[in-house]
Amino acid sequence: MKPPPPAWIAEIKPVEPVAVRAATLWSVLATALLSSLLLGEGLGVNLLIVALPAALAAYFAARSAGRRPRPWTLVWALGGLALLVVPALRDAGLPTFLALVSALALGSLALHGSRTWPGILFGPPGLFWAISRGVRWGWRGLRERAEGSRGRWMPVIRTVVVAAVLLIVFGALFASADAAFSDLIGELSPDVSVSDGPWRFLLFVLGLLAALTAAHTAAAPPRWDRATVKEGRPRARMEWALPLIILNLLFAAFIAVQLAVLFGGYDKILRETGLTYSEYARQGFWQLLWVTLLVILVVALARRWAPRDGARDRTLVRVVLGVLCALTLVVVVSTLRRMDLYVDAYGLTRLRVSVAAMEIWLGVVIVLILVAGAVGGRWLPRAVAASAGAAVLAFGLLSPDALVAERNQQRYEASGKLDLVYLQELSADAVPALDRLPEPARSCALAGISRHLGGAADPWYATSWSESRARDILAKRKVDTSGQSCDLTAVPFGDDAGERDANSGESDSR
Repeated sequence: MKPPPPAWIAEIKPVEPVAVRAATLWSVLATALLSSLLLGEGLGVNLLIVALPAALAAYFAARSAGRRPRPWTLVWALGGLALLVVPALRDAGLPTFLALVSALALGSLALHGSRTWPGILFGPPGLFWAISRGVRWGWRGLRERAEGSRGRWMPVIRTVVVAAVLLIVFGALFASADAAFSDLIGELSPDVSVSDGPWRFLLFVLGLLAALTAAHTAAAPPRWDRATVKEGRPRARMEWALPLIILNLLFAAFIAVQLAVLFGGYDKILRETGLTYSEYARQGFWQLLWVTLLVILVVALARRWAPRDGARDRTLVRVVLGVLCALTLVVVVSTLRRMDLYVDAYGLTRLRVSVAAMEIWLGVVIVLILVAGAVGGRWLPRAVAASAGAAVLAFGLLSPDALVAERNQQRYEASGKLDLVYLQELSADAVPALDRLPEPARSCALAGISRHLGGAADPWYATSWSESRARDILAKRKVDTSGQSCDLTAVPFGDDAGERDANSGESDSR
């Protein structure tokens, strides 16, 4: 006899969904077709175009199941779609990757309507659990509708075939009659060839599966919020509070030293330690970043085992953890100050932008934890998820590559230092800032980006705005590296001529 499933699976198991509607099936089909036609050449606005019918499929399915959109549902849905704007605007890989992952996570929250930590954490990976159920649900609905409306299918098929034939015949005639119209049709329509058949079919299947999964989840979402996490055994006040109080004192002592350095001046501490500005900044940045991460873990574990006997215990927990979070915010400021020193000495890189952005977001999470400790934290899981989505969106829209190029271009004007090897690895987002460099530094910095862009442009739907802008800039002012080696001595480096600047001499891993 087959053993019964665990109790937690029975708790989160979704209800049986209602029959799939025709509007849902048409939206699923549109998603699959657009996926096969638009996603084969690259990423751009095509992701947003494909996501819209998938969102409609989920909306129709949820509506037929009696679910109505709530304010947080709209926040997640609109946030997920907004994140898909990043690939349409930016060319860099990291912002695009983070935006896609975050869009999937926010879309999952919109489908599930999660409010708790289990819902926030398990909802996105739980979508993969719904793939097979979504396929069975869609196939069952399609078969039932086909059996009940056989007489209506042939007119629809005939209409589609006649419209396609008319479109192809007259479109071909107009295209052959006018070159401008032919170019317009060529730019707007996808370039589909027989050799791309297997790849297009795979994209069709993936789009179909994604839309069916989203629609099924919207109609019958797993109830992740019912999954409960057992509270830890509360500790005695002294047993719980003493280690945290000692930790707070350690934080206070560290911050006192930082304030002494701040008011006493960096020159004094550097003379005493024998370090340079950059060495002092690099010495502690990564450690302080880990401190911020570990504090969030400590707070979570401390809340789990906190004493819970009455008002005095609640006050003790709020005071001890509140002081720890407040001190951690000072550490966040110190970490960012060290990064600022580091950038002044070595210049800005992708990794340094990314890690600084991560530290800023962790500071926002600490603030949210502080507020939750003061007023209650039922809203905290959704607030943390929303802040993460907003941070990824801001990171993508600001464009780390553009920031890196801008900062290094300004640094070159001020000091004559420039890392051409690193700048050539940037994406098309960096072209406007690098275009302001004087020659020959401009051509040397843009040479790698120019090679990456290549000669032929991708279709409009698979081309980011940054890439299109970069092509226009490079078309107006050509990159010319003939007659120069473009090594680090090909441009003036001030007092450091002939020696690679520390920005290029050390790896990003620092």
